[in-house]
Amino acid sequence: MAKIKPSKGSPYARILGVGGYRPTRVVPNEVILETIDSSDEWIRSRSGIETRHWANDEETVAAMSVEASGKAIADAGISAAQIGAVVVSTVSHFKQTPAVATEIADKLGTNKAAAFDISAGCAGFGYGLTLAKGMVVEGSAEYVLVIGVERLSDLTDLEDRATAFLFGDGAGAVVVGPSDEPHIGPTVWGSEGDKSETIKQTVPWNEFHTGDVSNLPLDSAGKVKFPAITQEGQAVFRWAVFEMAKVAKEALDAAGITADELDVFIPHQANERIIDSMVKTLKLPQSVTVARDVRTTGNTSAASIPLAMERLLATGEAKSGDTALVIGFGAGLVYAATVVTLP
Repeated sequence: MAKIKPSKGSPYARILGVGGYRPTRVVPNEVILETIDSSDEWIRSRSGIETRHWANDEETVAAMSVEASGKAIADAGISAAQIGAVVVSTVSHFKQTPAVATEIADKLGTNKAAAFDISAGCAGFGYGLTLAKGMVVEGSAEYVLVIGVERLSDLTDLEDRATAFLFGDGAGAVVVGPSDEPHIGPTVWGSEGDKSETIKQTVPWNEFHTGDVSNLPLDSAGKVKFPAITQEGQAVFRWAVFEMAKVAKEALDAAGITADELDVFIPHQANERIIDSMVKTLKLPQSVTVARDVRTTGNTSAASIPLAMERLLATGEAKSGDTALVIGFGAGLVYAATVVTLP
């Protein structure tokens, strides 16, 4: 039997650069209150959200990704032609095929990089980061671009009091490349499909286009609502608070890092109350910088962790070389957590 030559990559991988893009339009809670019966105080107390960004017609999933990726590539100090693979996590690219990653790879000027999309909701960045690390170590790509991008304003029911205020748009990207030392820890990830109904799209696409509107939800004007994201808020909150703190602790243990050795905590920016509960459960010392980008960016799903990372570095709240715990969790229900060294 013929022997297959083994792959040869880098001993380890690390994040080399990060970039972000937020749409130009800033939407305060007052705009959300035009279509739901609530208050600015209630929204802030329940979620911590004060504003969010919504994309205009030109700020497409691809366009926002290209902007964020260009910054990440420049931050990494490489050229787009050196990118060997582009991994895009999104649930709001409405073309079933082709993958938006191929368009992004072309527009960036990569040299025919492998390109594909993944759908892992709010844990998508962690999934993409894990895939990128494997590619670099295995040797199938020297540099991998990981993008989390969403236009969740397209999937928001503005009359749904439980979710109308939550979602924002944006793109975050990182470049993962070779390293002589471990700078991305083991990933603790998984899924709980028995809870998949707690976060879901209101109407499947195949039901929406049949022409039979008898079973479809209607808006206040009697028109058929476009499919949107809905969730069972209390169930998701309890799961995130109690289960994800355990996953975060497992990721720390897997990396051989204690809470006292941590510099930065970057959880998925879903809800500030969830973040506060996780900080308390993990017993993080006050010296740990905690990302709270949710206040002005809202929940951007797969984009939230790289956007929060980029902002912490840009503002100086975190610095290059800091040790950070990142964890994403959401629809599926899926989750992914790991410890990284910031670029």
